[in-house]
Amino acid sequence: MGLTNNDIFKKLRVAHKLRDDEIVKICALVDFKVSKSELGAIFRNENHPKYMECGDQILRNFLNGLIIHLRGPMPEKKPKPPSSK
Repeated sequence: MGLTNNDIFKKLRVAHKLRDDEIVKICALVDFKVSKSELGAIFRNENHPKYMECGDQILRNFLNGLIIHLRGPMPEKKPKPPSSK
């Protein structure tokens, strides 16, 4: 019995001291829309009737957005000039 996506999401939220509105903005960094009500359902207790499982897509987009939030956007790579021999 390992950690679920919901457990991982909750732990990241606590570790980074994030509020729901900050999580929405982080997801927006990767053009992923999530509402505060969806987040509320994800962070509820498993036994609650409005509980929602956190899917892989939500967690993946949050993690990608968190990377951008913490590190900044990836710099554009400049093509190398062809070497002449």
